[in-house]
Amino acid sequence: MNIKIAVPSKGRISEPSVNILEKAGLGLIDKNNRKLISKTFNENIEVMFARASDIPEFVNDGVADMGITGVDLIHENEADVEELLDLRFGQTKLVLAAPEESDVNSVEDITEDMKVATEFPVLTRKYLDEKGLNLKIVKLSGSTEAAPFIGIADLITDLTSTGTTLKMNHLEIIDTLLESSIKLIANKDSLNDKKELIESVSTSIRGVLDADRKKLIMMNVKSVDLDKVKEVMPSMGGLTISEVLSTEKTVAVQAVIDEKQVFELVNDLRNAGAMDILVVPIERII
Repeated sequence: MNIKIAVPSKGRISEPSVNILEKAGLGLIDKNNRKLISKTFNENIEVMFARASDIPEFVNDGVADMGITGVDLIHENEADVEELLDLRFGQTKLVLAAPEESDVNSVEDITEDMKVATEFPVLTRKYLDEKGLNLKIVKLSGSTEAAPFIGIADLITDLTSTGTTLKMNHLEIIDTLLESSIKLIANKDSLNDKKELIESVSTSIRGVLDADRKKLIMMNVKSVDLDKVKEVMPSMGGLTISEVLSTEKTVAVQAVIDEKQVFELVNDLRNAGAMDILVVPIERII
């Protein structure tokens, strides 16, 4: 039983998508020579490269069993897929914007004779219907920011992460239609028929996410200092303590901690009597 995972072939989320698969143990056998379909180190799992906008439909139709793509594209394609995990990158917003010099400063300023340019006509139509607005939608495939300034439309809906590009193009955000991030999705039939393999992929990727910004800290502690070390030592699930063969009674202590705790904690541990402190990166937590 095999599965295909659809991954964006290019764009800002392509490399992060491949990287998270690699960290989960699903690296491409020939990473430097990408093909439409590439084998991974697991003989039962293949990666299919496709346009991010096509992935929701591919997963919906069963062309791919799993996929990595944005929430905005899932909803724009009205794909009936299972969202398994938020991959915690690619955060963006679909916003409604108008030229800074226009009279539109809020949704209440929009009139029925206006036009909206967008790459997301489905989401834009749903939004306008919710607001009771029957505006003409002009579908574009790029350069949406230019539409108001060349007479194509009065407003736009577009993706933005920081709003910087909109400001550079003298556009002002009026409202937010949707907040988006990158998801791991699955075909619902595949999830039923190939449940074990799909859950293995999902579990491995979740382990990568859970390990993000976590460190394994290890040290030796004289037994007489152990209580002092315990007092300053945080951990996810308690400390692991084992005996060290030494002339003086000593134990080895290890724990998983947040990356942001490392700087202050190392100094606190040294003051409490910890020795030979090691801080090690973690790839996955299962």
